[in-house]
Amino acid sequence: MGVIIHSLEVASVGRSLGNSIIDIIERKKSAISANLKEQIPTIVSTACLAHDLGNPPFGHSGEESIRAFFVKNQSVLKNNLSEAEWSDFQFFEGNANALRLLTQKMEGKRAGGFRLSYPVLSSIVKYPWESSYSAKGKFGFFQTEKEYYSSIAQTLGIPVEEGAALAFSRHPLVYLVEAADDICYQVMDIEDAHKLGILSTEQVHHLFLNFFDQSEDKKSLTKVKETLHEVTDANEQIAFLRSITIGKLTRECAIAFERNYESIMNGNATQPLTGQLSGAANAAYNQVKSIAIEQVYNHRTVVEIEIAGYQILNTLLEIIGFAMIDQKSKYSKKVLQLIPRQYITPHPSPYLRWMATLDFVSGMTDVYALEMYRTFKGISIPGITG
Repeated sequence: MGVIIHSLEVASVGRSLGNSIIDIIERKKSAISANLKEQIPTIVSTACLAHDLGNPPFGHSGEESIRAFFVKNQSVLKNNLSEAEWSDFQFFEGNANALRLLTQKMEGKRAGGFRLSYPVLSSIVKYPWESSYSAKGKFGFFQTEKEYYSSIAQTLGIPVEEGAALAFSRHPLVYLVEAADDICYQVMDIEDAHKLGILSTEQVHHLFLNFFDQSEDKKSLTKVKETLHEVTDANEQIAFLRSITIGKLTRECAIAFERNYESIMNGNATQPLTGQLSGAANAAYNQVKSIAIEQVYNHRTVVEIEIAGYQILNTLLEIIGFAMIDQKSKYSKKVLQLIPRQYITPHPSPYLRWMATLDFVSGMTDVYALEMYRTFKGISIPGITG
């Protein structure tokens, strides 16, 4: 549910940013058709809704758990894979996994996946290069989607970068999707920390109000204080502050986009919009990031879930993955009976069988992953009583 709420919030911010860009395009008198221009808010909000679909159970710690599994088992797995294929696994990315989930043809399904438009798909790929392009760290497509994204880039006129590994410039709308995600991720994590009692009401008041300059935003701050005086419920106060903070950051990011308009439209590498904040907003944003790392992400309750998630994903990948590789053993056949047929590939390639394993495991919710883990561990099995 948390992922759904986050995606809806990101989509709302993305649509607002998209509307702002229409005004910028008109001021710049860019040669963009009226029809395409009017579609920008829809394209961005749709991309925002889909941007987290490739994330595995337990979020970013789940990504780390998947990478750790392959690194731990590289002596067994790596020999059967090419360097590029192995790179996909040891640097597994939820962003690349989103493109795969949205576009791949599963067993027994029609081609085209979710059949989203090229502009939407390209707006999701924040890191438009393959995993072996190590200079970039993160990446946006697996070997399985390499040709597909190349087709998208060629059709949309996205510039290709020179080099041994395949890499492209970012689609301009990626900057809006990224900004919407960054804004909501940082701001909503602070609100969630308040709900969980990790941060006090006073702390969160201070963190959110810091985004507004005492001089430049004096009029707005007066209205904010009047509202906080009227509303006495703590959670409602925080929700209000969260909302106006998101609005403030959305406007600031739109300004940053306009300031870098020519560079972004020409495909030149440009700093993320949230990295171009200035003044009070920039200082407050950096403070929120620091607080989140120190007090929220490393809080005991969060760490406990991460540790549990590591064990759960390690077990699922080991049992399901090796059953996918050796589909003929009696135990493997039993395991595969629990896997939906669309995830079981008859292709002999070890790479494709491990990718199919990741398709299934990465698509689980936290709760479903825990249930399957308990099944494999013989915990709380229906039909077995003490």
